[in-house]
Amino acid sequence: FITPYKNFKYKHLIVSPHSTEKEFKKLIHQEMVNAKSGKSASIRIKLNNLTSYRMVEALYAASQAGVKIQMIVRGVCCLIPGVKGMSENIEVISVVDKFLEHTRLLVFENDGDSKVFISSADWMTRNIENRVEVSCPIYDEKIKKELIDTFAICWSDTVKARCINTGPNNPYRTDQQSMVRSQFATYDYYQKKLLNSNSIAP
Repeated sequence: FITPYKNFKYKHLIVSPHSTEKEFKKLIHQEMVNAKSGKSASIRIKLNNLTSYRMVEALYAASQAGVKIQMIVRGVCCLIPGVKGMSENIEVISVVDKFLEHTRLLVFENDGDSKVFISSADWMTRNIENRVEVSCPIYDEKIKKELIDTFAICWSDTVKARCINTGPNNPYRTDQQSMVRSQFATYDYYQKKLLNSNSIAP
């Protein structure tokens, strides 16, 4: 059997079908090590779909090690959050609104020195094992902050966010004191940054 592609090694990129699962499992494991050592440890993930059982199992293991995990999964999610002894440190919401989103964003706290990635790949078997997909680390500190802020805005949604739970109902998250529609709040965030940058331009 001859594969139709060459297996290159990359210094920075994480590439399917060769290294996506392995490299992200390493990052998850490091958060587990940090949590067990009393260091700050968390994972924040925004995807379209989560159907890879091996990645689900890795996240369950991280939860059991004390890693706090927040996930925004727009579509199919094969992970069950909030189950005592299995996934009690995992929260999952789904946001479906006016605009179609395809963000894949991954943030590993890394004891205060966050590792941030954007990716073409959902955590699905087809994306991890059967396609050429690329995940890219973000090194610029300003862009990292923007992406982390963007996740926080999406996570704060109280209008279109549904809470994924152990049942089939997945109720809307509601907070009458703080009405946040994340797609519009994200637009406002970047519009404000653009206006501020234009006002100080030479």
